Amino acid sequence: MVSTPYTDTLIKIDWMPFILKQSFALPVRGLAWIGSQGTRAVAALVLFGIAVPPLGELLKPFVTEAIFLLLCISFMRVDIRALRDHLRRPALVIAATAWTTLAVPAIIGTIFHFGGLDARSPDLFLALMLQAVASPMMAAPSLAALMGLDATLVLVTLVTSTALVPFTAPLFASVFFGTALTLSPAALGLKLAAILLGSLVVAGAIRWLAGAPAIQRHKLPIDGVNILVLLIFVAAVMGNVIGSLLANPVQMIGMTALAFAIFFLLAGVTAVIFRSVGRERALAIGLMVSQRNMGLMVAATDGILPGITWLYFALSQFPIYLSPQLLKPIVDRLVAQRIEAAAPEIADA
Repeated sequence: MVSTPYTDTLIKIDWMPFILKQSFALPVRGLAWIGSQGTRAVAALVLFGIAVPPLGELLKPFVTEAIFLLLCISFMRVDIRALRDHLRRPALVIAATAWTTLAVPAIIGTIFHFGGLDARSPDLFLALMLQAVASPMMAAPSLAALMGLDATLVLVTLVTSTALVPFTAPLFASVFFGTALTLSPAALGLKLAAILLGSLVVAGAIRWLAGAPAIQRHKLPIDGVNILVLLIFVAAVMGNVIGSLLANPVQMIGMTALAFAIFFLLAGVTAVIFRSVGRERALAIGLMVSQRNMGLMVAATDGILPGITWLYFALSQFPIYLSPQLLKPIVDRLVAQRIEAAAPEIADA
């Protein structure tokens, strides 16, 4: 082809979309790689947040925005069809929702109040109550799926319990919190409602514009974005762990043990209560109930919390993110027992 100003312009025009596409492809591939690392990436975030305390101080002012984005991503990926299927048989969902939103905070608040913790350590009592009144983590269905449990049941119960939190959290705040929380119960409820409704509207707009198939196709890059946004929350809560450990190792060991004890007690007691629906489904509900969305409570309070409360939130992340590795052998054994029990029936058929 003879070079002319016209053909040179055509060549430039042909190359421009290619260059733009390539410039977007590289970060998308990077996000997809991060997303493909799954729980390994989350565990790495925890270690990174502990190892680089200045990062936590830098990112702490953006925790509310990070939690909002995490909620948007979670609502954006809700399987509407699976949600409808479970809501047609609502008895189990209603029971699990009542347990996690009403019974758990009532029991925990009563035990620690009459045990005198609110007088001895009001900041720790505040942390435990914020943990108790929080809804389950938005990542709970993904972790349940990763372990081979009923992720749909977890998802539906998560959605219903999250919808109730703006009403139940102020109720328990008025009963148990006293002056430990700077927000009034009504202000807490309004802030929670604004965060949840706002993220739901944004997620709905994204689903409407992009479409559910496109969101599913880009699962790994979205997972990568989710992990990077999670870094803000993890770094913010983990930033003081090393300093606190060096300053008071006995207190740190005790609070870490308490965080693990609360996690496994919630998971174990819940699994026993719901054992009649099958051990695997009961364990799925137990996993969901033990993973409380403390990030939502941090966002609702604008991060204005005492140091001990922040520290407990940091330590409580360890059992949450280690749970897939800790509980996977139990799930594998339950699945193997179910398959073994079903084998004679299949053979007879």
